[in-house]
Amino acid sequence: MELIKEKICEPGPPPRVSRARLLSMLEQSMAAGTSTIISGRAGTGKTSLAVDFARKCGRPVAWYKVDAPDADPKLFFQYLVASMREQRPGFGAGSLMPLVAAVDLDHIAWLTEAFVYELAEGEGPLLLVIEDVHLVSDSDWLEPFFSRLLPLLPSNVHVLITSRSLPPAPLWRMRSKQNLVVIDEETLAFTRLEVIALFESYGLSSEQANIALDHTHGRAAALDDFAAFLEQSQATAPMQTANARAVS
Repeated sequence: MELIKEKICEPGPPPRVSRARLLSMLEQSMAAGTSTIISGRAGTGKTSLAVDFARKCGRPVAWYKVDAPDADPKLFFQYLVASMREQRPGFGAGSLMPLVAAVDLDHIAWLTEAFVYELAEGEGPLLLVIEDVHLVSDSDWLEPFFSRLLPLLPSNVHVLITSRSLPPAPLWRMRSKQNLVVIDEETLAFTRLEVIALFESYGLSSEQANIALDHTHGRAAALDDFAAFLEQSQATAPMQTANARAVS
Protein backbone atom coordinates (compact mmCIF):
# COMPACT_ATOMS: atom_id res chain seq x y z
CA MET A 1 0.00 0.00 0.00
CA GLU A 2 1.31 3.42 -0.97
CA LEU A 3 1.44 5.85 1.93
CA ILE A 4 0.09 9.40 1.66
CA LYS A 5 3.11 11.69 1.78
CA GLU A 6 1.19 14.66 3.19
CA LYS A 7 0.50 12.73 6.40
CA ILE A 8 4.17 12.64 7.31
CA CYS A 9 5.01 16.23 6.35
CA GLU A 10 4.87 19.20 8.69
CA PRO A 11 1.72 21.22 7.88
CA GLY A 12 1.71 24.91 7.23
CA PRO A 13 1.52 27.83 7.25
CA PRO A 14 2.80 28.94 10.67
CA PRO A 15 0.43 30.97 12.87
CA ARG A 16 0.19 34.71 12.35
CA VAL A 17 1.59 35.38 15.82
CA SER A 18 3.82 33.32 18.08
CA ARG A 19 2.60 32.83 21.63
CA ALA A 20 5.69 33.08 23.81
CA ARG A 21 3.81 31.91 26.91
CA LEU A 22 2.94 28.54 25.36
CA LEU A 23 6.23 28.12 23.51
CA SER A 24 8.02 28.60 26.83
CA MET A 25 5.89 25.85 28.39
CA LEU A 26 6.79 23.50 25.55
CA GLU A 27 10.48 24.35 25.81
CA GLN A 28 10.44 23.65 29.54
CA SER A 29 8.59 20.38 28.98
CA MET A 30 11.08 19.25 26.36
CA ALA A 31 13.97 20.09 28.67
CA ALA A 32 12.48 18.36 31.71
CA GLY A 33 10.66 15.32 30.34
CA THR A 34 10.06 13.14 27.34
CA SER A 35 6.50 13.91 26.25
CA THR A 36 3.84 16.61 26.00
CA ILE A 37 0.15 16.44 25.15
CA ILE A 38 -1.73 19.42 23.69
CA SER A 39 -5.38 18.66 24.36
CA GLY A 40 -8.47 20.61 23.29
CA ARG A 41 -11.49 20.62 21.05
CA ALA A 42 -11.42 21.56 17.37
CA GLY A 43 -10.44 25.17 16.79
CA THR A 44 -8.48 25.67 20.01
CA GLY A 45 -5.13 26.08 18.24
CA LYS A 46 -3.48 22.72 18.90
CA THR A 47 -1.92 22.26 15.46
CA SER A 48 -0.90 25.91 15.11
CA LEU A 49 0.99 25.74 18.38
CA ALA A 50 2.64 22.44 17.44
CA VAL A 51 3.72 23.84 14.06
CA ASP A 52 5.15 26.99 15.64
CA PHE A 53 7.06 25.00 18.23
CA ALA A 54 8.35 22.50 15.65
CA ARG A 55 9.83 25.34 13.63
CA LYS A 56 11.50 26.98 16.62
CA CYS A 57 12.56 24.07 18.84
CA GLY A 58 15.99 23.67 17.22
CA ARG A 59 15.54 19.94 16.62
CA PRO A 60 14.85 17.79 13.56
CA VAL A 61 11.11 17.07 13.47
CA ALA A 62 9.29 13.89 12.47
CA TRP A 63 5.58 14.59 11.90
CA TYR A 64 2.71 12.11 11.65
CA LYS A 65 -0.89 13.24 11.00
CA VAL A 66 -3.22 10.47 12.16
CA ASP A 67 -6.46 9.73 10.29
CA ALA A 68 -9.33 7.40 11.16
CA PRO A 69 -8.17 4.49 8.93
CA ASP A 70 -4.95 4.42 10.98
CA ALA A 71 -6.92 2.58 13.67
CA ASP A 72 -5.42 -0.44 11.92
CA PRO A 73 -2.19 -0.88 13.94
CA LYS A 74 -0.24 -2.06 10.90
CA LEU A 75 -1.11 1.13 9.04
CA PHE A 76 -0.41 3.26 12.10
CA PHE A 77 3.06 1.81 12.57
CA GLN A 78 3.83 2.03 8.86
CA TYR A 79 3.15 5.75 8.95
CA LEU A 80 4.98 6.16 12.25
CA VAL A 81 8.08 4.50 10.84
CA ALA A 82 7.78 6.47 7.59
CA SER A 83 7.64 9.74 9.54
CA MET A 84 10.83 8.76 11.35
CA ARG A 85 12.56 8.02 8.05
CA GLU A 86 12.05 11.64 7.00
CA GLN A 87 14.72 12.50 9.58
CA ARG A 88 16.51 9.19 10.05
CA PRO A 89 16.76 7.39 6.68
CA GLY A 90 16.69 3.64 7.03
CA PHE A 91 14.87 3.75 10.36
CA GLY A 92 13.34 0.35 11.09
CA ALA A 93 14.73 -1.30 7.98
CA GLY A 94 16.14 -4.23 9.94
CA SER A 95 14.06 -6.18 12.42
CA LEU A 96 11.32 -3.59 13.03
CA MET A 97 9.38 -3.75 9.75
CA PRO A 98 8.81 -7.55 9.87
CA LEU A 99 7.29 -7.01 13.32
CA VAL A 100 5.04 -4.27 11.94
CA ALA A 101 3.83 -6.59 9.16
CA ALA A 102 2.82 -9.25 11.70
CA VAL A 103 1.53 -7.03 14.50
CA ASP A 104 -1.62 -7.89 16.45
CA LEU A 105 -3.06 -6.76 19.78
CA ASP A 106 -1.11 -9.34 21.76
CA HIS A 107 2.22 -8.06 20.43
CA ILE A 108 1.71 -4.26 20.58
CA ALA A 109 3.88 -3.85 23.68
CA TRP A 110 6.63 -5.93 22.09
CA LEU A 111 6.51 -3.91 18.87
CA THR A 112 6.50 -0.63 20.80
CA GLU A 113 9.63 -1.67 22.71
CA ALA A 114 11.31 -2.54 19.39
CA PHE A 115 10.35 0.92 18.09
CA VAL A 116 11.82 2.58 21.19
CA TYR A 117 15.01 0.55 20.77
CA GLU A 118 15.35 1.90 17.21
CA LEU A 119 14.81 5.43 18.57
CA ALA A 120 17.56 4.95 21.12
CA GLU A 121 19.97 3.76 18.42
CA GLY A 122 19.61 7.04 16.49
CA GLU A 123 21.99 9.93 16.91
CA GLY A 124 21.06 13.42 17.99
CA PRO A 125 17.90 14.95 19.47
CA LEU A 126 14.52 14.63 17.78
CA LEU A 127 10.97 15.96 18.13
CA LEU A 128 8.26 13.48 17.13
CA VAL A 129 4.82 15.04 16.62
CA ILE A 130 1.80 12.72 16.49
CA GLU A 131 -1.21 14.82 15.49
CA ASP A 132 -4.93 14.10 16.02
CA VAL A 133 -4.58 10.96 18.11
CA HIS A 134 -8.27 11.23 19.08
CA LEU A 135 -9.17 9.83 15.64
CA VAL A 136 -7.97 6.39 16.76
CA SER A 137 -8.77 6.72 20.46
CA ASP A 138 -11.20 3.78 20.45
CA SER A 139 -8.54 1.36 19.24
CA ASP A 140 -7.77 -1.50 21.64
CA TRP A 141 -4.04 -1.27 20.92
CA LEU A 142 -3.66 2.45 21.71
CA GLU A 143 -3.44 2.11 25.49
CA PRO A 144 -0.71 -0.57 25.49
CA PHE A 145 1.14 1.44 22.82
CA PHE A 146 1.30 4.68 24.84
CA SER A 147 1.75 2.81 28.11
CA ARG A 148 5.00 1.41 26.76
CA LEU A 149 6.12 4.24 24.47
CA LEU A 150 6.02 7.26 26.77
CA PRO A 151 7.84 5.87 29.82
CA LEU A 152 10.59 4.25 27.72
CA LEU A 153 11.47 7.12 25.39
CA PRO A 154 15.18 7.98 25.24
CA SER A 155 16.06 11.33 26.79
CA ASN A 156 16.98 12.91 23.43
CA VAL A 157 13.57 12.19 21.86
CA HIS A 158 10.55 14.30 22.80
CA VAL A 159 7.07 13.22 21.73
CA LEU A 160 4.43 15.92 21.23
CA ILE A 161 0.87 14.62 20.90
CA THR A 162 -2.17 16.64 19.83
CA SER A 163 -5.60 15.26 20.60
CA ARG A 164 -9.12 16.41 21.39
CA SER A 165 -8.98 14.15 24.46
CA LEU A 166 -6.25 12.57 26.57
CA PRO A 167 -5.04 9.27 25.10
CA PRO A 168 -6.32 6.23 27.03
CA ALA A 169 -3.20 5.44 29.02
CA PRO A 170 -2.22 5.71 32.70
CA LEU A 171 -0.91 9.22 32.17
CA TRP A 172 -1.45 10.36 35.76
CA ARG A 173 1.53 8.30 36.86
CA MET A 174 3.82 10.04 34.38
CA ARG A 175 2.40 13.46 35.26
CA SER A 176 3.05 12.85 38.94
CA LYS A 177 6.68 12.08 38.12
CA GLN A 178 6.89 15.21 35.94
CA ASN A 179 7.71 13.14 32.86
CA LEU A 180 4.62 14.37 31.03
CA VAL A 181 3.18 17.86 30.57
CA VAL A 182 -0.42 18.44 29.45
CA ILE A 183 -1.39 21.75 27.85
CA ASP A 184 -5.18 21.74 28.08
CA GLU A 185 -7.91 23.78 26.44
CA GLU A 186 -8.04 26.34 29.22
CA THR A 187 -4.30 26.98 28.83
CA LEU A 188 -4.63 27.15 25.05
CA ALA A 189 -7.16 29.99 25.24
CA PHE A 190 -5.78 33.34 24.08
CA THR A 191 -5.05 35.88 26.77
CA ARG A 192 -6.04 39.50 26.27
CA LEU A 193 -2.50 40.52 25.29
CA GLU A 194 -2.29 37.64 22.80
CA VAL A 195 -5.61 38.64 21.21
CA ILE A 196 -4.40 42.24 20.87
CA ALA A 197 -1.19 41.04 19.18
CA LEU A 198 -3.22 38.83 16.82
CA PHE A 199 -5.56 41.67 15.87
CA GLU A 200 -2.64 44.05 15.35
CA SER A 201 -1.30 41.57 12.78
CA TYR A 202 -4.56 42.14 10.87
CA GLY A 203 -4.29 45.93 11.25
CA LEU A 204 -7.09 46.01 13.81
CA SER A 205 -7.37 47.92 17.07
CA SER A 206 -7.12 46.79 20.67
CA GLU A 207 -10.76 47.82 21.15
CA GLN A 208 -11.79 45.38 18.43
CA ALA A 209 -9.59 42.72 20.02
CA ASN A 210 -11.26 43.17 23.41
CA ILE A 211 -14.71 42.83 21.86
CA ALA A 212 -13.62 39.68 20.04
CA LEU A 213 -12.21 38.15 23.21
CA ASP A 214 -15.51 38.69 25.01
CA HIS A 215 -17.39 36.94 22.19
CA THR A 216 -15.00 34.04 21.54
CA HIS A 217 -13.64 33.30 25.05
CA GLY A 218 -10.14 33.13 23.54
CA ARG A 219 -10.83 30.29 21.10
CA ALA A 220 -8.14 30.43 18.39
CA ALA A 221 -10.16 29.61 15.26
CA ALA A 222 -13.03 31.91 16.24
CA LEU A 223 -10.61 34.78 16.85
CA ASP A 224 -8.97 34.28 13.45
CA ASP A 225 -12.35 34.20 11.73
CA PHE A 226 -13.49 37.32 13.59
CA ALA A 227 -10.30 39.21 12.74
CA ALA A 228 -10.39 38.16 9.07
CA PHE A 229 -14.01 39.30 8.82
CA LEU A 230 -13.25 42.70 10.36
CA GLU A 231 -10.20 43.13 8.13
CA GLN A 232 -12.28 42.39 5.03
CA SER A 233 -15.05 44.70 6.21
CA GLN A 234 -12.61 47.57 6.73
CA ALA A 235 -11.07 46.99 3.31
CA THR A 236 -14.40 47.05 1.47
CA ALA A 237 -15.96 49.96 3.39
CA PRO A 238 -14.04 52.77 1.54
CA MET A 239 -14.87 51.18 -1.81
CA GLN A 240 -18.56 51.00 -0.96
CA THR A 241 -18.53 54.64 0.15
CA ALA A 242 -16.82 55.71 -3.09
CA ASN A 243 -19.34 53.78 -5.17
CA ALA A 244 -22.24 55.34 -3.30
CA ARG A 245 -20.86 58.84 -3.92
CA ALA A 246 -20.38 58.08 -7.59
CA VAL A 247 -24.00 56.95 -7.93
CA SER A 248 -25.32 60.05 -6.12
